Amino acid sequence: MTGPKPLVVVGDVLLDEDIEGVATRLAPDAPAPVVDVTGDRRHPGGAGLAAALAARGGRDVVLVTALGDDPASEAVRRALSGRVGLLELPLHGTLPVKTRVLAGGRPVVRIDRGGGTPGEPDDAVRGALAGAHAVLVADYGRHTAGAVRALLEDVSRHTPVVWDPHPRGEPPVPGARVVTPSAAEAVALCPGSAGTPEISGMSLGAFAERGARLAEHWRAAGVAVTLGDRGVLLTRPGGGTPMLIPAPFRADGDPCGAGDCFAATTVAALADGLLPEEALQRAVAEAAAFVAAGGAGNPGLWHAPAVPGPAPDPAADAFGLAEAVRARGGTVVATGGCFDLVHAGHVGLLESARRIGDCLIVCLNSDASVTRRKGAGRPLTPAADRARVLAALGSVDAVVVFEEDTPEAVLERLRPDVWVKGGDYSVQELPEAEVLRTWGGQAVVLPYLDGRSTTRLARRAARAAAAAVRPPPG
Repeated sequence: MTGPKPLVVVGDVLLDEDIEGVATRLAPDAPAPVVDVTGDRRHPGGAGLAAALAARGGRDVVLVTALGDDPASEAVRRALSGRVGLLELPLHGTLPVKTRVLAGGRPVVRIDRGGGTPGEPDDAVRGALAGAHAVLVADYGRHTAGAVRALLEDVSRHTPVVWDPHPRGEPPVPGARVVTPSAAEAVALCPGSAGTPEISGMSLGAFAERGARLAEHWRAAGVAVTLGDRGVLLTRPGGGTPMLIPAPFRADGDPCGAGDCFAATTVAALADGLLPEEALQRAVAEAAAFVAAGGAGNPGLWHAPAVPGPAPDPAADAFGLAEAVRARGGTVVATGGCFDLVHAGHVGLLESARRIGDCLIVCLNSDASVTRRKGAGRPLTPAADRARVLAALGSVDAVVVFEEDTPEAVLERLRPDVWVKGGDYSVQELPEAEVLRTWGGQAVVLPYLDGRSTTRLARRAARAAAAAVRPPPG
């Protein structure tokens, strides 16, 4: 099997409700905001969200969770139908419902209702765990992890287990490959910590110390403390040098569900054979993109086709990102070019372009387009590899390949607010400037690092290769 490897998610499902509105006045009988409701939405949260995120791109995911006969449980079943396989433990009680009231996109209050106790696992659950390539435990303190703990202890001896912990939940099973507490959870869970310090002012060293102590206490292979905009700090038992994996960019959006996205991406990467460090790098980038696209409340997450299909088209991700950034009032920046050999000039331009707005999308000439523009022998690097290199840069949020010689057609679909070019162009010379004006976009020219170009690099490499094979004089 060469495709995405199947995995199992174990944990507590919640039903998340968001009631959105605007608040422009206070109630006459109390100093409380009056929220005029403009819309509401419901979707699975907790382990349900993590399982749905892990299943993106056609991966087979089985979710082991406790569901009952109540309306919230039925709503979760409908939302997850066709996305993940469900193996249910009986729920004695009702499914927890978490309701957020938001005004202007910011939470005003949260209301929690419901709760119950899960029953015992059956043979189907045992079989699913035994055959998993990797297991994610999404513990939300509702006791599902405890109901199957003995099975998880057996699985962890031969299968990668990622454990997303909760202060009121089960401790991770010994041998967990990666445990993923947030900064607040690491402070709350760290044995022997005195009080709860101000998390925003804590140093990386303080988090590293707590992470290493937690890894020893839990007998985990590694603890990855998520630090929001600062990225993730990977620590191991016994101390040693921690690894900081920075976030690729500052994601301005709803962070609800970012931890589920991070944990789901980590376990999926481990299932596919990546090392923990590689898995965490991918997870940090995915979590940042998830927040930038609107978080768990992004309608595209739940309105996409429920039946798993082929891996998503990267171009579709670019257009979806542009729409999401515009929807929340952000600035979409785009640039374009061949990017045949990415060099310091490119990197400087892309970093400057990203600072202009809230996302940067690169429009990349296809191989045929590069050949028509640059001549035979170009591109030196195929489009798939060029796109992968660009996407790995922290300044680039998405890449879309276009077939034409110039990017007007793809720009009409992306409709960026700002189009960036580098070098000695003038805005009037840019053929894209006219099409941008049709929707109020703006073309700008940024300084370009002098003396750097793909053509010069290629010529220099050719001269070096010729010199290497030339016989020595005499």
